[in-house]
Amino acid sequence: MDYAVIQTGGKQYRVAPGDVITIEKLDGEPGSSLAFDEVLLTSQGGTVQIGSPTLDGVSVTAEIVQQRRAPKILVFKKKRRKKYRRRQGHRQYETRVRVSEIRTGAA
Repeated sequence: MDYAVIQTGGKQYRVAPGDVITIEKLDGEPGSSLAFDEVLLTSQGGTVQIGSPTLDGVSVTAEIVQQRRAPKILVFKKKRRKKYRRRQGHRQYETRVRVSEIRTGAA
């Protein structure tokens, strides 16, 4: 099983070709292609490469599937016996991508 660990949006994701993942919003239209250059680890054919902190010459290619917003999160503040209540909603922007391939420097 070939896979890689990429970093984007301040988070790390374990991805394999064909995976669909939801990440922090990136610019682009559905159908356009992306390349993730911050690859921290790859595993191909049982051989594991670990970067320090990233691997040079390795990238992960993905295609944007959808631009959307996450489900609403309610933020509620209250102080008891003081008649203080605040309710606020938040919806995060996110991008769904399908991983196409993992490109390594050794072809």
